Amino acid sequence: MNIKMLSQITGLTVLLTDVFLVVPLLIALYDGQPRNIAAYAVTMVLMAVVGLALVLFSRGGSRSFYAQEGFAATGISWIVLSLFGALPFCLSGETPNYVDALFEIVSGFTTTGASILSDVEALSRCNLYWRSFSHWLGGMGILVFLLAVVPEARKSAGSGMYLMRAESPGPSVGKLTPHLRQTALILYGLYMLLTVLCIGFLLLGGMPLFDSLCIAFGTAGTGGFAIRNSGMADYSAYLQNVVTVFMFLFGVNFSLYYLLLLRQFKSVFKNEELRLYAGIAVGAIVLITIDISRMYGSVREALHHAAFQVSSIMTTTGFASVDFEQWPAFSKAVLLALMFVGACAGSTAGGLKVSRVLLLLKSIRRTVRRAIHPRRVQSVRMDGRVVDAAVLNNVNAYLAVYCVILLLSFVVVSVDGYSIGTNLSAVASCFNNVGPGFELVGATGNYGHYSDVSKLVLTADMLLGRLEIFPLLALFSPDTWSRKR
Repeated sequence: MNIKMLSQITGLTVLLTDVFLVVPLLIALYDGQPRNIAAYAVTMVLMAVVGLALVLFSRGGSRSFYAQEGFAATGISWIVLSLFGALPFCLSGETPNYVDALFEIVSGFTTTGASILSDVEALSRCNLYWRSFSHWLGGMGILVFLLAVVPEARKSAGSGMYLMRAESPGPSVGKLTPHLRQTALILYGLYMLLTVLCIGFLLLGGMPLFDSLCIAFGTAGTGGFAIRNSGMADYSAYLQNVVTVFMFLFGVNFSLYYLLLLRQFKSVFKNEELRLYAGIAVGAIVLITIDISRMYGSVREALHHAAFQVSSIMTTTGFASVDFEQWPAFSKAVLLALMFVGACAGSTAGGLKVSRVLLLLKSIRRTVRRAIHPRRVQSVRMDGRVVDAAVLNNVNAYLAVYCVILLLSFVVVSVDGYSIGTNLSAVASCFNNVGPGFELVGATGNYGHYSDVSKLVLTADMLLGRLEIFPLLALFSPDTWSRKR
């Protein structure tokens, strides 16, 4: 294990994130909040000291870097950032319990949107901004941003691709261009462009600038931290529609947007994952609209709320325009299913990902066909290309570990004594980075009633879900830390 390369990547990540704390510090200065100013200043100094120490320690080290180290570097960086990122909440006194503060910031970085807060509006603007911006930062991935803007992070051959594979969601990831830095710049360029467009449309609808920034960060990162206790319910139908559309757009694989820029429209529209993603969304909207139409004054109103919640849950954003806990059981069952499916690979959304679901369905079909015609050569194809066996094995392994972690987490969390519906939806929501669940953790509830042990379990689930398990599991593998190659 190349400890010095791990130290360099972690140090650079800490220093880069430290820069982003300048904005909430300026907000605290503008609002004249001495305790918040001190909280952010102390955090920034600590991060600068630790980041510089890690970078200096890494000087003169070997540049060799492999897949296991890529996983380890990603897992360590996210854990360290979360430990530091929670400090402003705790030091400001607005979230005095460090476990609560850690839960909140991990929920932000992993774009989950689950919260322990019962009164969001009691937070200061600087803390509201930081928790919302953590969505945006975690959505595309801080290490991808690091690869795009920091030359030191790209010097070792091949290391960048290992980092991108470890942090990017989906069964596989590739470069959009021959140069990794260009790929990272394109991804973040598209991400920033869509975010700016979202902010612009929200401002056109009369939303205040601060609200527009926070809501756009939550929409772009598909995180869903609200800045009002009512969530999105108090905003106009126009603003809710804007968020509905952009949540869906941020759930699309960003590689397809690049293909649109290259005018490869046929490749985009033939993409099987995109078609299934859109088909599932439309089907769910129609089914829920029919089911809840009697609860609203018109079919149009029912369609509006159904579209918002389907887009929110399927993209694992977690915003709420209504209390869907009051919806019929069938509609809630559809939403629960969407929690597991998620959106497209290569997007900012969580869940299993539509591409994995598609590959699993195709694998099942191949298995059935092999049983019927054992001598026929059967292959799994995606977008006209044969899927590599290694990708299929990774999908199967991911699903197996996914189920084991869900079950174990559910058992541990159930010690707190809440209902099966509350505990199961809490674990599923955190692991799939959705945010709201059902019953006590529904659209109008929160996670503050859980014990510290359960909160730590759910915090680990959020990290495992966002990093798709393997970067964190690699930290506990003896092979990762072995000196042998």
